[in-house]
Amino acid sequence: MSDTSSLTSGVAGRYATALFEIATESSVLSSIEADLDALAAALDESAELRDLISSPVYSRKQQGDVMAELSKQMKVSPKVANTLALMASNRRLFVLPQMIAALKALSADARGQITADVTAAKKLTKAQQESLAKALSKSTGKDVTINMAVDEKIIGGLIVKMGSKMIDTSVASKLANLQNAMKEVG
Repeated sequence: MSDTSSLTSGVAGRYATALFEIATESSVLSSIEADLDALAAALDESAELRDLISSPVYSRKQQGDVMAELSKQMKVSPKVANTLALMASNRRLFVLPQMIAALKALSADARGQITADVTAAKKLTKAQQESLAKALSKSTGKDVTINMAVDEKIIGGLIVKMGSKMIDTSVASKLANLQNAMKEVG
């Protein structure tokens, strides 16, 4: 399965692909992304909005009315407003956060970029992050942006996730593998 098809699987991916294609054909991808960033921020800030998109208690009409008013208040583009209205009428607003993430991934892929989620036992220095980004860029052929996370439980090493690929060189993972191997022997 190709990286692009894995990005667009599922309901959220189909909406993201449709909006991405419309935005690309109309040359308004950057404004669509800005609208979706603002929408993602609104979702992060408002528990009521998250409840509205995920709760089956609200009717299609209620969801549609709220999304139409939100679209007007946020001054999102008609393409985004229409997508939100369609999602509300099909009772698919619950996938909105995933749709936003999928569209961002499609957009980054089109620009030749990819994001790597990197987990380390301690924060990497700027130089270490740049060196890792260069190595990952060399292996993927794309510009790599690093999202850094720290988890002391991995003891040492790194866990790198890029799209559907994951590289786990953590000490905790190696110890778990060694423990499993020892159980098989004895």
